[in-house]
Amino acid sequence: MNFKKICVFGLGYIGLPTASTFATHGLDVVGVDVNPRVIETLRNGGLHIHEPGLRTLVGAAIKSGKLTVATQPAEADAFIIAVPTPFKLKEKANSIPEADMSYVTSAAEAITPHLRKGNLVVLESTSPPRTTVELVAPILERSGLTAGEDFHLVYSPERVLPGQILRELIENARVIGGITPASAQAGRDLYAAFVKGDIILTDATTAEMVKLMENTTRDVNIAIANEFARLADRFGVDVWEAISLANRHPRIDILRPGPGVGGHCISVDPWFFVEAAPDLTDLIHTARRVNDSQPHFVADLTRRALGGLQGRKIAALGLAYKPDVDDLRESPAVKVAHLLQEAGASVVAFEPFKPDADLPGLQLAPTLENALAEADAAILLVGHTQLKELEPARVAALIPGRILIDTVNGWDAENWEQAGFRVFKLGVNP
Repeated sequence: MNFKKICVFGLGYIGLPTASTFATHGLDVVGVDVNPRVIETLRNGGLHIHEPGLRTLVGAAIKSGKLTVATQPAEADAFIIAVPTPFKLKEKANSIPEADMSYVTSAAEAITPHLRKGNLVVLESTSPPRTTVELVAPILERSGLTAGEDFHLVYSPERVLPGQILRELIENARVIGGITPASAQAGRDLYAAFVKGDIILTDATTAEMVKLMENTTRDVNIAIANEFARLADRFGVDVWEAISLANRHPRIDILRPGPGVGGHCISVDPWFFVEAAPDLTDLIHTARRVNDSQPHFVADLTRRALGGLQGRKIAALGLAYKPDVDDLRESPAVKVAHLLQEAGASVVAFEPFKPDADLPGLQLAPTLENALAEADAAILLVGHTQLKELEPARVAALIPGRILIDTVNGWDAENWEQAGFRVFKLGVNP
């Protein structure tokens, strides 16, 4: 198929890079977002998310005239849905979260009046199995057209890493799951505009499973690393040394423990499996519970380091869900900060990539110095490069408590101890 104009729904961490990449490869693109502030920011030359190289890419796409942004869709040859699919917590304690598919539903409903014979619709949003055939297809068929006969419908998950999105969008393998083989081929024709990696065709439900399986595997592997950290703390072992030694085995690759699991993928996607088949997902469910409880373990480590939390001032360093990005979605660091406050501590947080983040109930400092001033302790929650490279002398001048809690193994304990600090590390019982 020959695509000339496409419409991308959702201008977030995936939709905006995708829309801009298509535009810089010659297609006319309408980027749609229901948030008027996002549209206004982009039209004024700004950017509402941080991703290396994205500002240059978006600027080039808009300047070329190939990318326009709007709050409403327009007719196009292809429509891409790249909206959020968060989960909803139920009121009942310990209940299984359920996927919030309202954004996908709204996007599909918005496409329906513009759908024409021969069009292609792509769902990229991470979704529970059978979403494409059981949710999206029936909505689109309200147009009077039949999916797979009158128009093509595919599921093609994003598989990129924040911080490397622009490179991986082009170089990574792309899975195209069509509701028919012809739909899958149409999806291949669209993404071949810029994808250099392999483009693999399958059916829609298999493609949905692939994305969930990838992130669920990571979640389970992180859960065992976090349990190892708890066991090391119990038995007086340095978990970081133990992991390093275990990983010398040719068939072992233990991941790094930390304060928990965050982001919109790994901390969310496994729940889609648990919700869809609770009787078959005991291991996945347990891993989710382990990782969701890890912030509580970190808060307890901080309590032990300080001999109590009531009235203590703590500088929380880093709030993003992973290093060197500004994405705070489902961040365990934010959860730790709130837990410390609930236990009576006064927490001042510093997030270098988003110092002006709006986090109700949490005080954010505009600078590192403001966060550290007069603190009893500092806790490293995210391994941002600039935080790992802090010099003890700079911190010593600000923090009288001289107590550090390192949850990501980002600091050389010996180096800091020589400067007069007491260092408590996750998975290392002093």
